[in-house]
Amino acid sequence: MSKTIDPENLNGYQKAAIFLMYMGEEYTTQVFSRMKEHEIGEVAFEMSKVDQITPDMLKVVCADFNVKYEGEPKMIVEGDSFIKNVVTATLKDKEAKAILEDLEKKKQARPFIWSRNVNTGTLSAYIEGEHPQTIAMILAHMPAEIASEILMNLQDELKGDIAMRIARLGQISEDVVRDVDKALKYELSGAVGPGGKAGGIEVLVDIINGVDKSTEDAVMEYVEEDDAEMANEIRKLMFVFEDLTNVDDTAMREILKKVEGQQLTYALKTATEDMKAKIFANLSQRAGEMLKDDLDAMGPVRLTEVEEAQQAVVRAAKELEADGTITLGKGKDDVLV
Repeated sequence: MSKTIDPENLNGYQKAAIFLMYMGEEYTTQVFSRMKEHEIGEVAFEMSKVDQITPDMLKVVCADFNVKYEGEPKMIVEGDSFIKNVVTATLKDKEAKAILEDLEKKKQARPFIWSRNVNTGTLSAYIEGEHPQTIAMILAHMPAEIASEILMNLQDELKGDIAMRIARLGQISEDVVRDVDKALKYELSGAVGPGGKAGGIEVLVDIINGVDKSTEDAVMEYVEEDDAEMANEIRKLMFVFEDLTNVDDTAMREILKKVEGQQLTYALKTATEDMKAKIFANLSQRAGEMLKDDLDAMGPVRLTEVEEAQQAVVRAAKELEADGTITLGKGKDDVLV
């Protein structure tokens, strides 16, 4: 889910959050030490909504920052860890704990966040009977990894239509989103364990990045026929296997830990030399030699098997990004990470 704030409608706490996150943890700690507890809580809550800082936002809150990053589309920031470090460094343990717990409660109140505790098969069965526009609205507001699984579970003839509706989804009234959230949660109350934004192309891309190859193909074929320009824009934003050449070595090593040996061998069958070099550079000498032997010994394999293996590597990377272990770009050279 994108949490980029609308630069045209920034309130005081949002401006403070963006400015302080730019200035850094040490500076923010000094500022927080001069603020009241309720003010820290409000600013911290706004910080938790931010994971992208755009030049338009910076023009509003910091001219110097805008000069330094002019032309950059966004900057990825670790809002949650930033908040925790600053709050715990500023306040006493009890006060810091109270603010962080309150912040977590507010975050848990986000629409459809409870879907992480529901079997996606059960959830898909309930949602599939809804009107396609309602399905699109629900998926657009769910965590991307859950929406991806549900999209894969839907009938093939629905996938493309719903994808297009997500990409074209405008701003939805928060009351409407909350009403649907409440109704669906009530229907699924027996399946839920303890424990408004618009749609758009970026939301759809986040969902597509998590689906299997057959679902991706079904969606993209439909989009291509309906709107070739949109299909081209989606492809530019999608994170694909070869984009892994742009991640840092530490992240690549974490990814390789999650990938099975045979999957990696299949994935490299059609990989570019740059991709192969990236992989071998982050394997031990022994593991690298074994992988080269496996590649040399491998006979002809079906392209679908290679694509499935590459998608498995991408999914592993996305899972690590989702749990905060690594940070990935969107396959664009102009993203700061």
